[in-house]
Amino acid sequence: MTREAIIERLAKLDTCAVSDGMDRLGLKGATFGVRPMWPCPKIVRRAITMKIKPVGLDKSKQHLGTQAIVAANPGDIIVIDNGGRPDTSCWGGLLSLAALTKGISGVVIDGACRDVDESREVGFPVYARAAVPMTARSRVMEESCNREIEFAGVQVHPGDLVIADGSGIVIIPRAKEEEVVREAEAVTATEARMAEGIREGMSVLEVLERLGYEQMLTRNSRSSQSRWCRMPWIVWEFTGSAWAFNPSLRVVRRRAGRSP
Repeated sequence: MTREAIIERLAKLDTCAVSDGMDRLGLKGATFGVRPMWPCPKIVRRAITMKIKPVGLDKSKQHLGTQAIVAANPGDIIVIDNGGRPDTSCWGGLLSLAALTKGISGVVIDGACRDVDESREVGFPVYARAAVPMTARSRVMEESCNREIEFAGVQVHPGDLVIADGSGIVIIPRAKEEEVVREAEAVTATEARMAEGIREGMSVLEVLERLGYEQMLTRNSRSSQSRWCRMPWIVWEFTGSAWAFNPSLRVVRRRAGRSP
């Protein structure tokens, strides 16, 4: 699968489904506490990273953020590690304008930003822990650009996939992105069928029981054996690596002794 095809498929999903898919694979990717600073659109793209540190005896002669903007390709998402620091900004309005002009999709910050109104006015997505008016000058500086960082407890490498929406941010390791997308698509399809059942008059308890939704989301439900489950409006199979849906099937088949 091409890199663009993966991004196109991921863009149709949300962070919750992606997080569930990563849980099933035993991967850590969901972050906590970083949220949109205005009603930002969902952003999905590859990471270009930046690490921030407190100013010491050596002071940088270059404004933080500029290296990442210059190095980024159109569509990239800048991922900033400021250690969760909430008391000083490491991103502002001029950087948002410069990034937007470069074609960058957005910025996600484990720390604080400022000039939220300016970012909203130009339409540049900013996700951060907090907004503060305090400048970065003489307080923090750029330590590195496009190297491995830790973002809100998750390791991020340049080129990893980032998805951010109203629920938060998830980082997908490049080596696992196809598996994660497949699992997340299966979760999304399951939830769509559940919603269909509820709209048709089934109780939520009945839907959850008959679909075995909780078991499907746990790693313990993974198996090398195939399993089939039949509902009036869904048939799916789990083969040990992915869920496959075929609503047109009209027979009940079970393997491994039970449906999940």
